[in-house]
Amino acid sequence: MNIRFVTKTIHAYLDYPVAIGLIALPMLLGLGQSNPLAFWLSVTTGVAALILTILTDHETGLIRVLPYSFHLIVDFAVGVVFLAAPFVLGFKGIDLAYYVVNALAVLTVVTLHKPETGAPQAA
Repeated sequence: MNIRFVTKTIHAYLDYPVAIGLIALPMLLGLGQSNPLAFWLSVTTGVAALILTILTDHETGLIRVLPYSFHLIVDFAVGVVFLAAPFVLGFKGIDLAYYVVNALAVLTVVTLHKPETGAPQAA
């Protein structure tokens, strides 16, 4: 049974709300109480995610110059950074919870990515 159900199209439509959330939620939640980097890491990542989405070759990309496979690699890297950052930077409370939850969400979406039909698959 294959549980991979996040298609390229589903992922494309998730990208803009996620990027906007990464920019807006730090303000709404008051991130940065344990370390100012907790605020800025999310905002900066949100701006970068917005640019990445605009440049990705998928349904919602506006200037489709970056391959979707590159987009997935960047998403995976963001998930790893979001998982490590709270522990490396000493985030506590809401700052810690925010990054752990976001890391798990990003890594889950990337893990559940359904390869396109006809695309080469890893063994």
